[in-house]
Amino acid sequence: MLDRVTKTYNRRGPALDRVSLHVEPKEFVLIVGPSGAGKSTLFKLLTREEKPTSGKIIVGGIDYDHLSDKDIPLLRRKIGVVFQDFKLLLNKTVAENVAFALEIAGIPTNEIKHTVPKVLDVVGLKGKDRNYPLELSGGERQRVAIARAIVRQPKILIADEPTGNLDPKHAWDVIDVLEKINRFGTTVLLTTHNQEIVNKLRRRVVTIHDGKIVSDRAAGQYRGS
Repeated sequence: MLDRVTKTYNRRGPALDRVSLHVEPKEFVLIVGPSGAGKSTLFKLLTREEKPTSGKIIVGGIDYDHLSDKDIPLLRRKIGVVFQDFKLLLNKTVAENVAFALEIAGIPTNEIKHTVPKVLDVVGLKGKDRNYPLELSGGERQRVAIARAIVRQPKILIADEPTGNLDPKHAWDVIDVLEKINRFGTTVLLTTHNQEIVNKLRRRVVTIHDGKIVSDRAAGQYRGS
């Protein structure tokens, strides 16, 4: 996926420094490290918000060296992204928020009407389709964001601190949904500062510090500090 990738901004030292990382299809990987370690830069490179200063990136058979600007929307259909702060449209219902991701992709209306209820069922929001975001709990809002991210059936789901603003119960609800999506065959990359989540999930854990991968532990090996 990443082969000796370096990303340098206009400041001292690289944000990522010769990072190599291979993730298998359908894998669930936790990416941990302190703020400023390089996790967000890694995700921006994967979604092509940023270009690497050097090194090679290949995702789902797509070589980023040969990716033209017109091909970027196709790439981003393969990669869903969920953020800590939900980024929902408050004036749209749950169903409309999820449908919006399909509308901007030009999906026919009848297909949208068929798809949205299925995806809401997957994330445990059946019956909430007509609610507005502010009528939901934080955990429910995050699950709407996840539904929106997976409605186009991406190969990879990037979840960037998705439980950061949630209490423990709602945090685990979100983790359960991510694990369910992973069982359906989607590769999941999850960042978290929650040590309990890291310890209990018993998944592969990649630790980034100062722009470098300092540890890559297989599922079940991580014990935290």
